Amino acid sequence: MDIQVQELIDRIKKDGVASAERAAAEIKAEAERKAAAVIAEAERNAADLVKAAKAETVRLEKSSVDAIQQAGRNLILAFRDSLEREISALVASECAAAYSADMLQTLIPEAVKEWVKKPEAEGVSVLLSPKQLGELEGGLKAALKAEIAQGLELKPDAALSAGFRIGTKDGAAYYDFSAEAVAGLFASYLNPRVAAVLKDAAKSL
Repeated sequence: MDIQVQELIDRIKKDGVASAERAAAEIKAEAERKAAAVIAEAERNAADLVKAAKAETVRLEKSSVDAIQQAGRNLILAFRDSLEREISALVASECAAAYSADMLQTLIPEAVKEWVKKPEAEGVSVLLSPKQLGELEGGLKAALKAEIAQGLELKPDAALSAGFRIGTKDGAAYYDFSAEAVAGLFASYLNPRVAAVLKDAAKSL
């Protein structure tokens, strides 16, 4: 009887230990699976973060380069515009200065005499700034006496700073020898040249 009880106790102990060992093994295995899953998730998250950080670095670098390039373009354009304005102002000033009284006293009669040879040259007017007309009127009337007798008129035009315009009274046709028009012609040639020079200079930076 005592031997049977002891055997029963030993069996129970043995079964309990085995069961506990199995349970411990299962717990350990489950813990290892969970740990592996956590590590894998952490590694994926870390890889995603690194990838995102690299992408953001590339984006910021490109954005910075684009911003610097745009700022450079803006600076060059602003400088070009400023330079073109300076050149245009200088050309206009020089053109106005070139139209001296002596030059106009010679140039206007020659231009008028060529103009009146044209079949459409009827009712011709010569327009000058009020100041230059006052200075030149006497000499021009003497030089263009025959043309004035045929209807040529000398008229002031407050829109002119220097130079002159020759045209028909109805404005259908005219030649513009004003300082503004001549300066505009020079500027229209010079400004593209300035732009080309600046463009070539920018390439070498």
